[in-house]
Amino acid sequence: MRPRKKDRHLPAKVYQKHGAFYYVHQNKWERLGTSLEEALEAYARKMKAESTGAGMPKLIDDVLKQLSTKLKPNTLEQYEAAGRRLKEILAEFEPHQVKSKHVAAIKNSMASTPNMANRVVSFLRTVCTYGVEWQLMDSNPCIGIRRFEEKKRDRYLTDAELASILAVSTENMRVIYLMAYLTAQRISDVLSIKLGDISDDGIAFRQQKTDKRLIVAMTADIQDVVERAKALPRPARGLTLFTTRRTCKPVIYETVKQQFKKACERAGVKDATLHDLRAKSITDAKRQGHDPQKLAGHTDARMTERYIRLREIDVAQGPNLAKIAPDKR
Repeated sequence: MRPRKKDRHLPAKVYQKHGAFYYVHQNKWERLGTSLEEALEAYARKMKAESTGAGMPKLIDDVLKQLSTKLKPNTLEQYEAAGRRLKEILAEFEPHQVKSKHVAAIKNSMASTPNMANRVVSFLRTVCTYGVEWQLMDSNPCIGIRRFEEKKRDRYLTDAELASILAVSTENMRVIYLMAYLTAQRISDVLSIKLGDISDDGIAFRQQKTDKRLIVAMTADIQDVVERAKALPRPARGLTLFTTRRTCKPVIYETVKQQFKKACERAGVKDATLHDLRAKSITDAKRQGHDPQKLAGHTDARMTERYIRLREIDVAQGPNLAKIAPDKR
C-alpha cells in the first residue's frame, strides 16, 4: 500500500472529499459523516463490527437470544423463521450498512406472500431497534416502510369438505384434526395436550399465545377421540396424547401442517389451511348455541366476532306468489 501524501491524520482507508469523510475499500466509497468526530465514531463502530465478525446475522442471533425468554413459544418460532430468512438475505451486510432501500427491496421481493413479508419486516424492525440501542446503527431503516395490506381470511370449511379431508387422512392425523375442531384450540395447544390435562370434566388448556387458561368440557365426541388416540399402536406411552409412532415424542406442528395440506390435495379441497379448523369450530359453536368467545379463549369479544362474521353468510328468503293473482294465459 502506497503511503498517504495528504490526510495523514486519518485512519487507514478513510478519505475526505467534498466536505465529507469516506471509508474506501475495493473502490467503493462508504460515507462516514461530515465532521471528523462523526467520521471517527462511525469508523470505530465499523472496525469493531468487522473485528468481532458481527454483521447482521450475528445481530439477528443476539436479538433472538435476548427475546427468547420474553416471547411465547409460538411467537418465538415465527421470529426464528423470519430470522433465518433475513440472515440469508443480509449475510454480507454490517448493521450500519442496512438502509431503507434495502428493507423496501426485501418487502417488495415478498409481495406474493404479504402476510409473511409483514412478519419479516416487523421482526427486522425489532432487530434494528436493538441495533440502534446497542450503537451498531445510527437509525432504524425500517421506519417509514409501510406494511402490505393483509386480506382478512373468510374461508369457511364446510361439513362435506372436512369429511372429505378426514376420509383421506391417516388415523394418526385424523384424531388431531378432530380434536382441533372439537375444542377450537390452536394446533400448537392441541399438540401439547398431556394425559394429565384430561379428566372427566374436560381437557385443560393453557394457551401458548395468550397464556389464557380454560377447560373445554368433556363430550362424548371428545371422549371418543381421546380413546382413539390412546388406542393408536405405540411402542410406549408418552406424556402427551398425540405422539409419533416410533419415538413416542410429541408431534410437531410442521408435520401436521404438511399432512393437512396433502390431505386437502387428495380430497380435492382447495384454499384450505390447518387454521380453518379453528375458525370452523368457533363458527359452528355459535350456530349450535354455545358461547364462542369462551371456547376460543378470546379476552376481546370483537376478535371472536371477527372470526365468525367473516365466515357467516346470511341465507335470505324471497317472497312467494301466494297473495298475487296467478297469471292467466
